Amino acid sequence: MDKFYVTTPIYYVNDKPHIGHAYTTVLADVLARFHRSLDIPTFFLTGTDEHGQKVEKAAKLRNEDPQKHCDETVERFKELWVKLGITNDYFIRTTNSDHKKVVQEVLQELYDRGEIYKGDFTGHYCVGCEKFLTEKDLVDGKCPDCNREVTQIVESNYFFKMSKYQDWLIDYIETHPNFIQPSFRANETLGFLRKGLKDLCISRHKSRLSWGIELPFDKDYVCYVWFDALINYISGVGYKKDAEMFAKYWPASKHLIGKDILTTHTVYWPTMLKAMNVEMPETIFAHGWWLTGREKMSKSLGNVINPMDMIEKCGVDAFRYFLLAEMSPGNDASFTEETFTARYNSDLANDLGNFFSRIQKMTLRSFDGIIPEAVAVGEDEAELIEVTRNGRTLMEKALAEMKLDAGINAVMDIVRAGNRYLEKTAPWTLAKKGEIDKLKTVLYTSCNAIYHVSVLLSAVMPEKMAELQKNLGVAVCDKISTLDVDKNVVANSKMADCGGLFPRIVEEKVEAKAEKPKEVEVNVASLVTIDEFFKTQLKTAKILQAEKVEGADKLLKLQIQVGEETRQLVAGIALYYKPEEIIGKNIVIVANLVPAKIRGIESQGMLLAAKIGKELKLITTDGEIASGASVG
Repeated sequence: MDKFYVTTPIYYVNDKPHIGHAYTTVLADVLARFHRSLDIPTFFLTGTDEHGQKVEKAAKLRNEDPQKHCDETVERFKELWVKLGITNDYFIRTTNSDHKKVVQEVLQELYDRGEIYKGDFTGHYCVGCEKFLTEKDLVDGKCPDCNREVTQIVESNYFFKMSKYQDWLIDYIETHPNFIQPSFRANETLGFLRKGLKDLCISRHKSRLSWGIELPFDKDYVCYVWFDALINYISGVGYKKDAEMFAKYWPASKHLIGKDILTTHTVYWPTMLKAMNVEMPETIFAHGWWLTGREKMSKSLGNVINPMDMIEKCGVDAFRYFLLAEMSPGNDASFTEETFTARYNSDLANDLGNFFSRIQKMTLRSFDGIIPEAVAVGEDEAELIEVTRNGRTLMEKALAEMKLDAGINAVMDIVRAGNRYLEKTAPWTLAKKGEIDKLKTVLYTSCNAIYHVSVLLSAVMPEKMAELQKNLGVAVCDKISTLDVDKNVVANSKMADCGGLFPRIVEEKVEAKAEKPKEVEVNVASLVTIDEFFKTQLKTAKILQAEKVEGADKLLKLQIQVGEETRQLVAGIALYYKPEEIIGKNIVIVANLVPAKIRGIESQGMLLAAKIGKELKLITTDGEIASGASVG
């Protein structure tokens, strides 16, 4: 790859930023950081869309001049991007004079070539989406996209000959499978195109809207906000201003958008570029929505999460981690404080934080904080080294496929493998027995693994991973290109004696008012004898495969190995574990239950788990043990 150019949508300045804005921008930032860490020339563009009826309306409500309103509101976005550690190379504002100049040049060129013409429009207009609609577009008389009331309108306007590119665009999408991702979004666009493409109205008369870029060929009109806004992707990277820069970074590698603006980016934008004789972007990637429970976050519903509130509560890096680990790009995801707390405590406090803490304590206790060199590498070390080596490969693969949640999970597999390695090798026991050479090897191997984790997760949690590296006593590094499991980076470094990286979140509980103790009657029939207890056969099992049960939010279907036998279980753990997180885990099951049908799927046994409040954890074995072993 010779370059990487990533963009976010430019955000309306009619209100403060919300979690949707934060997610797209963090996603772009992580992609940009990763590609820089691979020594790939990278350009990251974000910014604000400051023209149009919604902005003009918001300014009027505040009794402000539109430009002053934009100047004030844009600072909220800039402030949040600084808080979130966003590393954009340029922040574009559509009110910038250089952007307006490019838009007017494009409009004039298309008009001179007959791609834009004047005509009459009779139909409906949606203020919220700022677009014209025909009668057949409406759903129950309302806008099909936002369900708002529409205004009937008749007026003369200027139109872009978008319809002439319908057949070309259908063919282009069908012959370029990476152009629109995920692929089901391409099918949505194709469905829209096959209904018949109309010409696009690209002007608004100043008597109805004055806040916009004036048409260079008619002073009575301003440019339609979307036609203006989309051009930012090329004006922000040198189009008609810096030919060398534009040649270096265009076409865009990734246009990141929300699925609600799919049509403008996969129909309007490519037809505009085609008319301008500009090369198509490589990929337009539409991610899903953040939901609260099962509802889309919406100002009208009052369920929008303010990113600033979450950052103050849990820290920037934990917030970034949750956004990237929880949402599989392309699909919707749910944000609640419960899901955030569960993932934070599980991944960051329990897994990553615990792994580092154990290494740190043993190194400080046994070697005064000096990380020892490995003496001899055995099978256990080779296994952890291989998982560590694979972490980089899987992360790079996930980046290429836009599956960042899977890439993060692959890196967290190193952490989980590291914790299993410590449980198996038991360095605390080695220290007591005086097996110093083996202890040195275990601590070096563990430190090397967590160093690799810190570099691989630097793009996701830059501050915390830099802190981890400082505590390891090594130079701060975020370059994946430097990683080599056979290279000695950590040995002889002086580890710091510091607190935990990720303090566990403890939910506050309201204590019930004390009541007079009541006598408790024990139901003897509920008690069992030791003989009855031993009728239950508990055995170890290894999870081979896991997948969600269709139509059931709480259920996972598992394929497990129990000795020489493969079984199928249905377990109600889908709210606590993703399928990919539990593959390879050694669990405990009740092996002699009569098979039962759950949602029509046979379940041959039951796994054991422990639950405290809203947190659930599988009962797993202490280190590796053969599946099928009896538990007693």
